[in-house]
Amino acid sequence: MLSLHTCPLATLGGKETGGMNVYVHELASELGRQGVGVDVFTRSQDEHEPHVKHDLGNGNRVLHIPAGPEHPLPKAELYQHVPEFVGGVRLAAAMLDSRYDVIHSHYWLSGVVARQLQQHWPVPVVHMAHTLGVMKNRVALSADEQEPQLRLDTEQRLLRWANHTVAATVAEEMQLRWLLHNDNATVRVIPPGVDTQRFRPSDRAAARAAIGVAADACLLLFVGRIEPLKGTDTLLQAVQLLRARGELPAHLSLSIIGGDPDQPRESRLAELQRLMELRDELGLGEVVTFLGKRAQETLPDYYVAADVVVMPSLYESFGMVALEAMACGTPVVASQVGGLAYLVRDGETGYLVPDRDPAELADRLSRLLSNPQLRAQMGAQAVQHARTYAWPDITRKVIGLYADAVRMFVASAAV
Repeated sequence: MLSLHTCPLATLGGKETGGMNVYVHELASELGRQGVGVDVFTRSQDEHEPHVKHDLGNGNRVLHIPAGPEHPLPKAELYQHVPEFVGGVRLAAAMLDSRYDVIHSHYWLSGVVARQLQQHWPVPVVHMAHTLGVMKNRVALSADEQEPQLRLDTEQRLLRWANHTVAATVAEEMQLRWLLHNDNATVRVIPPGVDTQRFRPSDRAAARAAIGVAADACLLLFVGRIEPLKGTDTLLQAVQLLRARGELPAHLSLSIIGGDPDQPRESRLAELQRLMELRDELGLGEVVTFLGKRAQETLPDYYVAADVVVMPSLYESFGMVALEAMACGTPVVASQVGGLAYLVRDGETGYLVPDRDPAELADRLSRLLSNPQLRAQMGAQAVQHARTYAWPDITRKVIGLYADAVRMFVASAAV
């Protein structure tokens, strides 16, 4: 597996950490449990970290490959380090005497690496985009948020290069075929999974005690990267609307997981600083708390403790946070965009609302927050829905894809 720009072992909520990290980590771990050996190659971002880590279990490894300076770099700068990364992967594989049957690349930068590795290793490439630049550009709010033409061109070529492409939803499959002008690509829809042993209903009082939330508090929760694409400003505006309408429940708290609010003001991400200033402008200083990054193993307590999890995104290829929250028995209010439109069942496991619409978001939040019985009903239905995404079942589908990819690759080579 290739995950050049971000390590699957990284703490969630950082600038480049989110659903893809969880996906790669959980899939590689479950593959190991089902007897498939995996090496995950990622760029080294800390010279003090071991270059080989066995944290995935069952002998599966994460290998940190030096390519450029060993500290975090903007994604825009990583393309120039691809040749060095490719050389490092080949050297590491040779030193470990590793042979691979499939290359599985994640995100467009890793797809470029996969293409170059395939020139040396005659094995099929399975690629997963996770997000598409063309879709991000459609919802970008400023020129600074636009993805570069290099990415757009490369993602088009990746559909021709890859032997198989994985789409998280039917919507993404259509985007891959239509927006990237390729009806002939071999695309298979396999959604991400969820660890139903970790993310499951549990005692809410204990969860609240574990994270320091009062038993009588009304808790809204946001989990994700702090970037404009996540629509967090819409959520703040919706909470302010609830207050203006007199519909704000007593002891309401909105907890935002992501970013690093403890950094000095001048060192914070611009979007985090903007949101913190917006919170103060809206008079929500006593309501909204920026918690910063949280490790994946701590998230179940937050999901279980929450009354509602909110995903006001402008674009999501899937929506891993929504799936985790539902698996914990918490209803989700999400934008009706991308994978969220397929994942959240409107009126059953939560609500879908138009993106960038604080009034509609406030309406649905008010409906849920004022009705404990409705929350409990939706939460129970959410658990049942989430169980259909359990990682063992999803991983078996991925293994089936790998087997098909190898069989078709061997057959084509024999012609």
